[in-house]
Amino acid sequence: MQHISEIAPLRAQLNAWRHAGERVVLVPTMGNLHAGHRRLVEIACGQGDHVVATVFVNPTQFGPGEDFSSYPRTLDADMEGLRAAGADLLFAPATAVIYPGDATPETWVEPPVALANILCGAFRPGHFRGVATVVAKLFNLVQPDVAVFGEKDWQQLMVIRRLVADLNFPVEIVGVPTVREADGLAMSSRNGYLSAEERAVAPALYAALQTAVGRLQAGALIDDVECATIQAIDGAGLRAEYVSVRRADDLGDPTRDDRALVILAAARLGKARLIDNIVLQRD
Repeated sequence: MQHISEIAPLRAQLNAWRHAGERVVLVPTMGNLHAGHRRLVEIACGQGDHVVATVFVNPTQFGPGEDFSSYPRTLDADMEGLRAAGADLLFAPATAVIYPGDATPETWVEPPVALANILCGAFRPGHFRGVATVVAKLFNLVQPDVAVFGEKDWQQLMVIRRLVADLNFPVEIVGVPTVREADGLAMSSRNGYLSAEERAVAPALYAALQTAVGRLQAGALIDDVECATIQAIDGAGLRAEYVSVRRADDLGDPTRDDRALVILAAARLGKARLIDNIVLQRD
């Protein structure tokens, strides 16, 4: 696996692959990789000829008081994991490579307010602007045929799909189902913030969503399910930020006739902010 940190050698290698008619697949990450990330790379290997993984802790998607400075940087371990999973090239640039001259750019990609300022966006103002901007930059630099993202960040996946559609990026977006621990907790780089006691409590978030899915499929009212799920999360010892049932394909408010739904939740537990979701079909 090649390790590249500058744009010129990255483009040289990508141009060589393209001239040979080979498909390039992108897997963007912020590093501190776990089995969920490795699954993304494994899926990517079946989507094209060469897999480019990126490790970049993007400052523009962190808000004031968030964990940008403390976010774990584990590049050596990440390289070993990516190599074992089958990546062909790791692009791990410095901040100044992605944002020349200033980590706060003057040119941004602004996702639609109705998509980016709800759910996590309501609690993390500007987060999805930072996500959309850095993903657009990576699409420009790598020009992949396919890009692979995890479904745990469902709202992010919807923002990226909209970005591709609205800006005419010729990139196929592949979503990969959430990889979970044996007790149901969604794998996340931020799970490392949990103490042993908090880690024992954390699976209650997914358990509450599973109960909610059963109630929705049995015909319960959405408002009632959302309220009951918040109570269950809080009662387990977490602090719910939101629980929301949305249309799965665009995060719009569901009507009585909508069948493809997603229930999304975010909760605080100690120093960690946990997110999760379940996609469901309503009868």
